[in-house]
This record gives sequence, C-alpha cells and structure tokens, in this order.
Amino acid sequence: MIRRLIVSYLALTLVVLVALEVPLAVTYRERQGEQLEADLERDAFVLAAYAEDTLEGTATVDLQALADGYMARTGGRVVLVDKAGDVRADSDPVTEGQRSFTGRPEIDAALASKVVAGIRASATLGTDLLYVAVPVTSGGTIHGAVRISYPTSELNDRVRSYWMLLGGVAAVSLSVAAALAVVMARWVTRPVADLRTAALAIGTGALDTRAPTESGPPEIRELARALNTTAARLEELVNAQEQFVADASHELRSPLTALRLRLEMLEGEVDGPASADLEAAEGEVRRLSRLVGGLLNLARADRAPGGGAATIDVDPALDRRAETWSAVATERGVSIEVEHGGLRVRATPDHLDQMLDNLLANACDAAPPGSTIRLRSNPIALHDGPRTVELHVIDRGPGLTAEQRAHALDRFWRARTTRTELGGSGIGLAIVQKLARADGGDVELCEATPQGLDAVITLPEP
Repeated sequence: MIRRLIVSYLALTLVVLVALEVPLAVTYRERQGEQLEADLERDAFVLAAYAEDTLEGTATVDLQALADGYMARTGGRVVLVDKAGDVRADSDPVTEGQRSFTGRPEIDAALASKVVAGIRASATLGTDLLYVAVPVTSGGTIHGAVRISYPTSELNDRVRSYWMLLGGVAAVSLSVAAALAVVMARWVTRPVADLRTAALAIGTGALDTRAPTESGPPEIRELARALNTTAARLEELVNAQEQFVADASHELRSPLTALRLRLEMLEGEVDGPASADLEAAEGEVRRLSRLVGGLLNLARADRAPGGGAATIDVDPALDRRAETWSAVATERGVSIEVEHGGLRVRATPDHLDQMLDNLLANACDAAPPGSTIRLRSNPIALHDGPRTVELHVIDRGPGLTAEQRAHALDRFWRARTTRTELGGSGIGLAIVQKLARADGGDVELCEATPQGLDAVITLPEP
C-alpha cells in the first residue's frame, strides 16, 4: 500500500511538472528566438549606418574590419554587399575572392528596400541559420545591404541548457515529493496496518484487542473507533454467552446428581417391565451429566487465558496421562504405548493435560479390543516461522472420513459410529482446539496408517 501511494504521489507530481515546464520551455525557445532576431536586426541597422557613407562613396571605412570585429564579439556572420549584390565584406567567407550574393532571397529583398528575417537551411554550411537582412539607404537611395546570420545551433544550445536547468529543478522537486510521499504514506498506512492487526487479533478470538485512535487521518481514526466499539460490543455479548453457559452448566450439575441418586435408590423397589424404563432413565441422566460437564469444561476453555504458558517436558507429560488412562484402557481391552522423543513445548500445564485427556478419552472410545493407542511427539521445522512440536494420539479404530474430519472440531458434532459410554457429547475436540489456540498452537485430525485416527496437537517450542 505504501508503494502504491508513493507511486501515486510521484505520478501526480510528474504530471504537474510536465504541465508547467514543457510550456515554459517552449515559451523560452520562442522568446529567445524573438530576442535574438530583434538583436540581430538592431545590430544590422547599426552596421548599415556605419557602411552607408563608404558604399555611397563619400567616406572610406574598412568594412572588412567592421564585419570581422562584429563576428569576434558576437559570433554572428556579417555580409555587406553593394547595390549590385557584390560582396564588399564577409566575416566568414566560404571561399576566397570576390563573389556575388545576387539571387539570395534575403539579399534581394533587402536590396528591394525590405527588412527580412527568418530561419533557413544553409546548403554551404550544412546547418540552419537565423538571419536578418536590412537595406543600406541614404535619402531613399539603396546603396547596398547588410545581412547578419547566426547558427541556430547556438540558440539550440541555450535552449538545451535551459531544459537541463528545468530537468534539474524537476529532479529536485521529485526527490522532495518522494520524501514527502514516504512521510505521508506512512502517516496514512501505519494506522491502517494497526487496524488490520487489531481486526486479525479480534478475528482469532482476542476480543479485548483495541485499535489505536490517536494517529492517522480523521477518517482512519473514526474507523478505528467504530472497530473498537464493535469489538467491545462483541466481547460483551460473547462474555455474556460464556457466563450463561458456565452458570447454567454449574447449576444443572446438582439437580442431575440428585436425580441420578433417586433413580438408583428406586432400583431395588422396581421390577418387571418398569426396571427397563428405570435403566433407560438412568442412562439419559448419565448422558445429560456428561453433556453438562462438557459444557462447563467448554466454558472454562473459552475463558482460558493464554498468559500462563511454561516450558514443559513432553515425555513426562505423556507418561503421566498414559498412566492415568491405563485403567480405562485395560477395561476396554486396549493398551497405551508412549514413544519418547526428548522434546519440550511451551504451553499451559493444565491445558496440555486437559487436551491429552480429551483425545485419550476419544481414542479409548474408538479403539477396538486388542489394539494399541500410541502417544508420540516429533519436531516440525517451518521455513517462515519458529519450530513447533506435534503431539500425536493415534488409535486403530474405524477412523473418520475426510468429510467427518472436516466437521469433527465443530461444537456438538458427533460421529454416528462412535460409542458413547465414555463421552460422546461432541464438545471434547472443540475444547482441545480452544485450549491449543490459547497457547499459540492448533489441533488437526488426520488419517492414521493403516487405519484409525491420528489426532495431532501442534504447540510451539520454547
């Protein structure tokens, strides 16, 4: 964005410079041509006045010296001719000896008592000439003519020098404009970048993030205030929702426990067909209890702060969770195996235990009898970021299809093939994802080889 703004500023400055300097340069050339023509005409009349008496025959003036002196001072070529058109003086003759200029348009016009000026090509000199020709008259009688010619290359050199001056001015102007453009672009884009950073942070769940409102153009500051207002309102709504879920889950635990105890007390007093209904009711109460417990854990995960991370040795953490779940796994007829990798991660200890517990509960629920649940870790080196560590919980169950894995992290999603004795509320994986992201990581479900599910927790290295 900064580059586009700078290019826009420079393009606008360049357009303004071209619009100003090109007409200025054209006008300068025209004025120089007109000024040079006027100067030559004035000089030609002065030379005609000096040569008048000599051409009339009443005085003797060295006309050649007069022409040579003028050329030495100004660089202009002087040709003096008599009324017959024969050369009387030439400051820069092309060929030696007397010759006639009769037939030259400007000389013929001057001998006809006309003052002429213009630019024409000189075949003998191979260049364009600016010329002025005036008659030498006395009492209305034509005695000769004076022509002064000046190479247009001299005029072109003057104009070129002026163009270079204008080019230098343009270069300095563009340099100053570029410096100002950088300052202005940063002034505009810095608050936009802050807005983008704040918006991305809010989008990832950091609802307490606020964009700065003290810098940048008024429109950007107004946009920042609007974003902050939206974020504050969103944070308020989300907090209210999370508080409601937590409060409702907490309040429902006690009556559900009491209901389950009352149903268990009725087991000895009910027989026959009613006992099946009582068992079904107890099953529903247990399912509701699991669901309420999952909602409470999810609410706690939503409120989980990301500032309690510490350096954790992965191998002891995996060993502890494997030992904790060994009794459940044995009851299921499966075993838990830990592969040590000697790695460490940066995470909140309670978060890591809770994530592993949820994944192990799902693995024990899905693993067939006689199979093994494997826990292992391996480092991942990223080209454009810090190193991370992957924690794998791999089972040999039926696994999930690609479509099911795409939705398995959604809240309350349940696979139809999953057994429900240990859970099945559809919240566990959402809790794992929430806790992993709170510690700067993430979770992904992959297909295991040859079959089963590979649940991968990614966490940063310390």
